Amino acid sequence: MAEWIDLQANDGGSFKAYVEKPAGGQGPVVICIQEIFGVNHAMRDIAKHWANQGYITVAPDLFWRQDPGVDITDQSEAEWKKAFELYQGFDVEKGIDDLKATIAHARQMDGANGKVGSVGFCLGGKLAYLLATRTDADCNVGYYGVGIEDLLGEASKITKPLVLHIAEEDGFVPKEAQAKVKDGLASTGAASIFSYPGMDHAFARIGGIPYDEENANLANGRTLDAFRAALS
Repeated sequence: MAEWIDLQANDGGSFKAYVEKPAGGQGPVVICIQEIFGVNHAMRDIAKHWANQGYITVAPDLFWRQDPGVDITDQSEAEWKKAFELYQGFDVEKGIDDLKATIAHARQMDGANGKVGSVGFCLGGKLAYLLATRTDADCNVGYYGVGIEDLLGEASKITKPLVLHIAEEDGFVPKEAQAKVKDGLASTGAASIFSYPGMDHAFARIGGIPYDEENANLANGRTLDAFRAALS
């Protein structure tokens, strides 16, 4: 039950989003927010995973303004270079605006119950945090989000459940940054932070070198608990 749909950007133009639906085609919506590799095979598999848990999933192409439909693996130096170039050229503000358009569409989708959550990875983890501070999404989950330590001034705006999964040996999020995030969100009652000793960035991505099944399953179980509580 997979398809690509067109979404209208708030500032003009349109972008694609990959959609997976659960058996029966009904449920809450979970927006799957990409890493720096676009809506690639790994991200489509994540969308399928959450569809199998009973959620309509939508994975928007957030790099459409730079390279529409880009689909990068992480298997070569050239692919990593391209991914980082896209990341460095990415406009976060416009990305959040595109995610706001995605949320608005998701609440009205056929079969949707009106509740919308998000789950993001790497860059997507940062954007999930910003959805918690800047949108009305009902639950947001970030896996090894980058740069959140620089955005803690927005933490007081969080009113809906936010879950962050932190890899303690994350090569892209130093321990000092991890500590800032934990301290900065300590007084935010809606935020839950889980830390994974020995884990590196992308420990929850099947097929990636850092993938760890035990910790990925643990994190995904905690995410599922949050979604069940907030989106039913």
